[in-house]
Amino acid sequence: MTKNEERIARLKNIVLNMPECPGCYQYFDKDRNIIYVGKAKNLKRRVSSYFLKTVDRRKTQILVSKIEDINYVIVPTDEDALLLENSLIKKFKPKYNILLKDDKTYPSVCITNETFPRIFKTRNIDKRLGTYYGPFSHQGTLNNMLNLIDKMYKVRKCRLPLTIENINKGKYDICLEHHIKKCDAPCIGKQSQEEYMEMILEVKEILKGNTRIICEKMLKKMEALSEELKFEEAMEIKKKYDMALEFCEKSEVIANTYHNIDVFSIDDEEKSAFINYLHISNGCVNQAFTFEYKKRMEESAEEILVLGIAEMRERFGSHSKEIVVPFPLDIELKDVTITVPTRGDKKHLLELSKMNVRQYRIDSLKQAEKLNPEQRATNILKELQRKLGLEKLPMTIECFDNSNISGSDAVAGCVVFKQAKPAKSEYRKYNIKTVEGPDDYASMSEVVYRRYSRIINEQGTLPDLIITDGGKGQMEVVRKVIQDELHIDIPIAGLAKDNRHRTNELLFGFPQKTIGIEMDSPLFKFLTRIQDEVHRFAITFHRDKRSKSQVQSELDNIKGIGPATKTLLLKNFKSVKRIKEASSEEIEKIVGTSKAKIIKEYFT
Repeated sequence: MTKNEERIARLKNIVLNMPECPGCYQYFDKDRNIIYVGKAKNLKRRVSSYFLKTVDRRKTQILVSKIEDINYVIVPTDEDALLLENSLIKKFKPKYNILLKDDKTYPSVCITNETFPRIFKTRNIDKRLGTYYGPFSHQGTLNNMLNLIDKMYKVRKCRLPLTIENINKGKYDICLEHHIKKCDAPCIGKQSQEEYMEMILEVKEILKGNTRIICEKMLKKMEALSEELKFEEAMEIKKKYDMALEFCEKSEVIANTYHNIDVFSIDDEEKSAFINYLHISNGCVNQAFTFEYKKRMEESAEEILVLGIAEMRERFGSHSKEIVVPFPLDIELKDVTITVPTRGDKKHLLELSKMNVRQYRIDSLKQAEKLNPEQRATNILKELQRKLGLEKLPMTIECFDNSNISGSDAVAGCVVFKQAKPAKSEYRKYNIKTVEGPDDYASMSEVVYRRYSRIINEQGTLPDLIITDGGKGQMEVVRKVIQDELHIDIPIAGLAKDNRHRTNELLFGFPQKTIGIEMDSPLFKFLTRIQDEVHRFAITFHRDKRSKSQVQSELDNIKGIGPATKTLLLKNFKSVKRIKEASSEEIEKIVGTSKAKIIKEYFT
């Protein structure tokens, strides 16, 4: 028995003795480092699955080859297993677990523990200083909330160590904030601690997202003051009420009956996954975050989302009794309802979360592309590869287009894109030789055959993808040449246009299928760029050829007039028409008397 076989036998023996209950398992390497942490409803069944002969995932096989020992911890429930897994991953950061890419420090709001608390925005958390609310991922939302608090409440801005004893001793002087009516001067005893703390309690409710509760309290107080005929005081409260209500209406996204709900969505890619978290309170989104997770194994979207839910609920101290998710999850949380909405307000919230996670992914890609421009091209080609199901990245793409007018001066062009960039030195022009009349299919067949039969004969490199500037008909013509005549295998796609001659779909496969691509996506813009380039190249070649043929039919038929004279005449008169209309004297000035006489006699 080899050392590896002994290792596997020893590990399987550990697995055989594992309990069939919820828990977390840990894999150790030869240096006793934790390389992977996982959770399971049934420890024995889950861990044994790693050692089956049918495991065909490459990364799983690599992980198993590194395991030297297994440890496990049993817990009462599946929820406890999830929380423990999350805690262990954060603590040990195992090599093969997904990695939370959280390099941002979001701002929070601190309310200090002082006798007369201060309120300020900060990125540094020191719980000895006070109570923290947040963090807030969107600066605009946070600033709007702080502006509302500043307008509604006269919270002190100074850093004086205010105490009741020092205030009574008169140790402090009044400041400018009081004179401009931004502070009620508790420092000199003009505002009691009880009044100040009542104000701070309302601020705390706003920071928790309970602004509507404050509105209801203010409305009752305003009505009570009005009944007591204290109209000036009631008016002051009404001003605050109007500001708070306006803030609610602007920030509210659903009916305010929805309270204390967590919403999660995920955007899953090959190497990363992005999870968005929204917390809903009183119909408002009062927390919104998106995090990126770097994959280490072939983790599924379900596995990552479950871990993300545990991470974010712990991080933000959420105790919501309902979680909204995009698909069913194999997890049970105590006293928590997991909802997969299909319509209504909760579906609207889920779509809002999805929109945020997609935008975050796009922004992350843009940022990465700025730091590494080559990455943009690679990302586009990877997206194209994924959409078409290609075996390899389409590093070389060739596209064809025909150009003619009623079959005259028929030409075709081939453009080549390498690494998503035009390789203009490899563009090719083709005069159509075997086709008479306007037959685009026959012209395409001729050009494609000439192009790839020559590459085969010269043992050149074939492209990774062929794109036709046309729909199903053009694709079928290319397929017959590539597969039936030349017997080579090159993927073929087609760019079809609508009745307004605008590109509206990408076709692929035989029979052809429409591949869905968003019109404003980088991939769609890349494909239309290829299409525009091949059209420009073919039409420019056709115009050049047509111009030459038009000039040739007129001047080249005049005996005694050579290319140099023809060039001189066109340079001065710009067109054959002007040469015909010019007088003998005008032509003599350019080419002399004898040639001027020949030209005038020809056109007379």
